[in-house]
Amino acid sequence: MRIIRAADCLVMPWKNGGGTTTEIAVAPEGASLSDFDWRISMAHVGQDGPFSSFPGIDRTLSVLTGAGITLAFGDGEHVRLDRTSAPYPFAADRAVDGLLVEGPIDDLNVMSRRGRWRHRVERLSGAGSLNASEGLLVLVARKGDWQVNGAALPAGDSAILDAPERVELVASGGEAELYAVWLTAI
Repeated sequence: MRIIRAADCLVMPWKNGGGTTTEIAVAPEGASLSDFDWRISMAHVGQDGPFSSFPGIDRTLSVLTGAGITLAFGDGEHVRLDRTSAPYPFAADRAVDGLLVEGPIDDLNVMSRRGRWRHRVERLSGAGSLNASEGLLVLVARKGDWQVNGAALPAGDSAILDAPERVELVASGGEAELYAVWLTAI
């Protein structure tokens, strides 16, 4: 298991220049925004505007803080996401504008290159077990202090596990929240 400390994460401008993102992990390591296989990041969204387009990429968006965002897709579909919404998957090359519901938000973005990797994201709020028999499992601790197979994972930090098969999670603190990201090579 590799722990990624929040303080060690790279902050960079969005691809479209409209804000900043904090990169948690990317593969291959050091890949740019145009040649990654998969990428996990958090963004601060302070104003309405278009999402960056990532041709050939699938994306899942989760609202971490704030009242929420409406995704206004170019084909007319509108999807409203807030803190209680399930992580929302969509094609990252689909034209979409983000319309803030009531002030800024922070979100979690998981992206994978279509045809090479696939991913799924789940928000967890308590102790339990996870199975991951192939690929990678990335855990992003948002609230509370977590134990991952006995190792400490404080809020803000993340962990990458290679095909761990079974992961035991224990949470402490009143509000506990962790995002589990499964990444599998195709």
